[in-house]
Amino acid sequence: MAAEYELNAALRTDKGKGASRRLRRNADLVPAILYGAGKDPQPLSIPHKDLHRACENEAFFSHIITIKAEGKAQQAILKDLQRHPAKDRILHADFFRVKMDQAIVVEVPLHFLNEEACIGVKQDGGIVSHTMTALEVSCLPGDLPEYIEVDIEHLGLGDSIHMSEIVLPQGLTIPELAHGEDHDQVVVAVHAPRRVEEIVETVDEEAGEESEATDSDDSDDESSDDE
Repeated sequence: MAAEYELNAALRTDKGKGASRRLRRNADLVPAILYGAGKDPQPLSIPHKDLHRACENEAFFSHIITIKAEGKAQQAILKDLQRHPAKDRILHADFFRVKMDQAIVVEVPLHFLNEEACIGVKQDGGIVSHTMTALEVSCLPGDLPEYIEVDIEHLGLGDSIHMSEIVLPQGLTIPELAHGEDHDQVVVAVHAPRRVEEIVETVDEEAGEESEATDSDDSDDESSDDE
């Protein structure tokens, strides 16, 4: 996949929390770090408006990004983003250098298709539950997709899709599955509405109580007969 995102950055020599605060407050810059590919970490600063604008697009988080600093361009992926807990501000960014011939591990967004046409929803009034909204995959940088589609039209009430059942684009694998079947997590499922579930549970409980009461009566009758 060709890089579609570019960020202009500057080398950052002044380090520490105080220096980072000054960057954000006085120059509207975001402190960042570029690391990986066997090279030394490189502290950078990026204009907040540029990074904020790029982050508005979901694809930015699973794209190869070209970072230009001091006349040199390096390719990377966004590994971590720290945001202000109360304000719409980015506080820090971590970028990981990539080599086009070396596999990388990245979280890719999941796009769920045909939710309204889903059998369990359309016919049985079920509710779609998204256990995951992104999936961690391993691939070469050139095979990295913007997102992965998951079609749920065929799911009935009580059905689910696990990670191993997702149809992946060519060249992608899911590292978590290498750890065994216990790591094959549910990605999406169709559940009965909560009120229906509660009614079913209540009916089951009442049926259980009636059964216990019947068993108790039978036991008393047998005891009386013995006497």
